[in-house]
Amino acid sequence: MAPTPINATSWTFADTYVAEDDVLVAARTRAEEVGVVPIGAGTGATLRFLAAALEARAVVEIGTGTGVSGVWLLRGMRPDGVLTTVDVEAEHQRLAKESFKEAGVAPQRVRTIAGSALDVLPRLTDGHYDIVFADGDKREYAAYLAEALRLLRPGGVVAFDNALWHDRVADPAQRDDETVAIRELVQEVAATEGLVPALLPVGDGLLVAKKEWVPESD
Repeated sequence: MAPTPINATSWTFADTYVAEDDVLVAARTRAEEVGVVPIGAGTGATLRFLAAALEARAVVEIGTGTGVSGVWLLRGMRPDGVLTTVDVEAEHQRLAKESFKEAGVAPQRVRTIAGSALDVLPRLTDGHYDIVFADGDKREYAAYLAEALRLLRPGGVVAFDNALWHDRVADPAQRDDETVAIRELVQEVAATEGLVPALLPVGDGLLVAKKEWVPESD
């Protein structure tokens, strides 16, 4: 017998279980001012948990925004961990730096790169990263996955925000470009050998997958 779906009250309780502080509230205010939609608190808490569980030292973020997700990630990473965050909007990254400063993050712990993710990611080091978090152009998600599989160390985790995309991904009648791209990504991750996937109903959906360790052949 299938479990009864949780109601909206329980979902909200779970998604806001880990409260946000003044730093994150201020980062959200900046996001609203420039028209950026940041991750939800539940997604942020999940990213922090993943970073802490992996003792992440190197993380790539696609979509800096105003620093909401970056602050969450940095709070879970090792004290010597470095976040490499990519965004096409340099002004958003300027605002994110304010958020990082208010969070007490040392400047050397964040490397901001302004530019298209698909131009930047190929320049990053293979097998070096513990987490790749994508919250960029939904139509490029499949390409982000290909880059993430190269960038992640064995045991690393890739995560995609908006994996449910406003309840559109689960509805086959929805056929817009972004919805189709995310739906195809969800299917590809589930079918990819060497990945251990899960689709988490936090925020607008968080698709995560661990890159399994594969023994080297002689």
